Amino acid sequence: MDTWRKSSYSGPGDGNECVEVADSSTHIAIRDSKDPARATLTFPAEVFAPFIEALKR
Repeated sequence: MDTWRKSSYSGPGDGNECVEVADSSTHIAIRDSKDPARATLTFPAEVFAPFIEALKR
């Protein structure tokens, strides 16, 4: 899991006002784009979509 991508809603300039996401077949990782060296949140892949749906509500 080392291919990080940013949302298209990342903000102006270099887009450092968001989170970045990386995924593998089994896990999804999230990190703060302003401080990528800090800890990441890691979710099993099957619970990530329900997590995002809960955030949208």
